[in-house]
Amino acid sequence: QFGFPSGGSTVIGTADKLPLRFAAFANGVAIHVEDFDDTQLAVAKDRVYGLLVHPTVPVLPAAFGLAEGTGKSGKDFMLAYHLGVEVETKIAEAISPRHYEDGFHSTGTCGVFGGTVACAKLRGFDVDHIVTAFAIAASQAAGLRENFGTMMKPFQAGHASESGVVATDFAALGWSGADQILEAPRGFFHAYGGTYDPAAILGKPWTFATPGVSIKPFPSGSLTHPGMTEMLRLIRAEHIKAADVEQLEVGTNRNLPNALIRHQPKDALQAKFSMEFCMAILLLDGKAGLSEFTNAVVNRPDVQEMIKRVRFYVDPEAEAAGYDKMTTIIKIHLKNGRTISGRADFGKGSPSNPMSFDDVAEKFRGCAEFAGWPAAKTNAIVEFIHNLENAADIRPLAALCSK
Repeated sequence: QFGFPSGGSTVIGTADKLPLRFAAFANGVAIHVEDFDDTQLAVAKDRVYGLLVHPTVPVLPAAFGLAEGTGKSGKDFMLAYHLGVEVETKIAEAISPRHYEDGFHSTGTCGVFGGTVACAKLRGFDVDHIVTAFAIAASQAAGLRENFGTMMKPFQAGHASESGVVATDFAALGWSGADQILEAPRGFFHAYGGTYDPAAILGKPWTFATPGVSIKPFPSGSLTHPGMTEMLRLIRAEHIKAADVEQLEVGTNRNLPNALIRHQPKDALQAKFSMEFCMAILLLDGKAGLSEFTNAVVNRPDVQEMIKRVRFYVDPEAEAAGYDKMTTIIKIHLKNGRTISGRADFGKGSPSNPMSFDDVAEKFRGCAEFAGWPAAKTNAIVEFIHNLENAADIRPLAALCSK
């Protein structure tokens, strides 16, 4: 086994402990498999909101396992996590949009640098070792958007976190690598994107504070969330019933249909990348939580019939709003001839419509209940996280997350 800890690292939600790299992979897959994790916001107008990185998943599993094995404090763990998030989000913002527009999954590609930075910080690396670790990480950067709606999407996220562990393992063992792996003519930025914007990297810390990250209230692709937020508001405000809807039109910029590619979903994973399903289930059930994203619900006859009434298209108004937004324009055509309209640029959980600590804690409690996790442990985890910065040792949190 490379690196440490020698006793193994916790696989969250189980009684298992695995070598650090494999625990990071397993926890990364688990974080991303429901598509319920956070999303980076875009800054530049041509950078595409929702197609940058999911910041936490490449970083947290690697940092958590390493902090557990070495008995790091909550403050040390948080610092490593935030450094990793800062580096990966700046890299994702800097690389040419061609990177993800042509099919790369940024969480799997740019995310490897986040996990690497977090591990390097916790391992006390000097500059030379960090540079080498970046070179090793870059050679593991991988992930394709064609795999959205399949098991390979969370695989790519878990692989990014595992790669951070592996990169620092090999760097610690003395392996060598290119010393300009990001900016060299044959390096990451040019090979994966063709070019990059250096101004996006330097001088504007911290991404977590500005522009912030978006936290998901629904377990589906983040590009569905503005529409889902507005749709739910309209349903409640206008008392809309599914039986009264003749057609629902959902207009967005061209990047949303390029990512939400499952127009006739047949299973739960496909449904997470189907604007049609997300709108249909809100009309029918008035909610879209973990219990709704199941194979059985997706294949209900009423759901499949309602999906056919949803028209998902590129709207010129949404296109003109810029790709740094997820502008979604909704038109609900009722059978009585009335049309109800709405628009949203961002969804619930974004910095413009944020979720509070209590909101996120309630989201966590819902996930824990869905998984059958004991309520006493759930509440203890929430309390530990609330005081994480003052924790002398991260290991009690790992114990609370284990069976």
